[in-house]
Amino acid sequence: MDNQFVNRRDRIIAAAIEIISEAGLSSLTTRNLAMKENMTEALLYRYFGGIDEVLVEVINTFTKFDDSVIATIEGKDIPHLDKVLETLKTIRIYYEGYGELAAIVLNYEEFLHNVNTRDAVAACIIKRTGFIRDELAAAIREGEIIDVFTPEELSNLFIGSMGRDLLNRRIRFEGRSSSQVSINTLDKLAELIRRKEIQ
Repeated sequence: MDNQFVNRRDRIIAAAIEIISEAGLSSLTTRNLAMKENMTEALLYRYFGGIDEVLVEVINTFTKFDDSVIATIEGKDIPHLDKVLETLKTIRIYYEGYGELAAIVLNYEEFLHNVNTRDAVAACIIKRTGFIRDELAAAIREGEIIDVFTPEELSNLFIGSMGRDLLNRRIRFEGRSSSQVSINTLDKLAELIRRKEIQ
C-alpha cells in the first residue's frame, strides 16, 4: 500500500469523524463524505467499500488510542488510583485536542445499534471500564482508598464524570477549558476516596 493511499484513507476517516461531530452519525453518508473530501463517490469507493467500512475504521481509530494509553499506564510503577487518574486525564486531554473524537463517546448508543461497529465499540467500553474497575479494586485491596464504594460504583463515577464533561463541552462554552474542569472533578473524586494517613 503506497503512502498516498494510506494518507488519503486517514483523511477520509478524519473527515468522517468531523461529520459525526458536526451533524451526527445519521449525516455520515458516502455523498456527504465525498463532498467533504472534495472527491467523487466513485473515488471514495476506491478506498472504502461503503459507509459501514468507514464506520469500522472510525471505531478502530478511536480504540487504538485507548489501547495505547492503557498499555502505557499498565506498565507504570505508580499507585493504582494514580493509574486511574492518569488514564482518564490522558484520554480527556486527547479529546480536548481532538474535540471531534469526543463525538464517538457521545454516540456510543448509535454505534452499539450498528451491526458492523457493535462488537468493536462494546469491546472498547468493556476494556476501558474493566481496566479502571480492576485498578480501583486493587487500590481498595491494597488500602490506597477507602471502600465506601465498590470498584464498579467508583468506575461508574469516574467514567461518568468524564462523559458528562464531554457533553457539557458540546452544549456550552466556559472560560476554563473543558479538560481542566474535568481534571479538577477527577482530582476531587480521588481526594474523597484516597485513604489519609493517620498522623
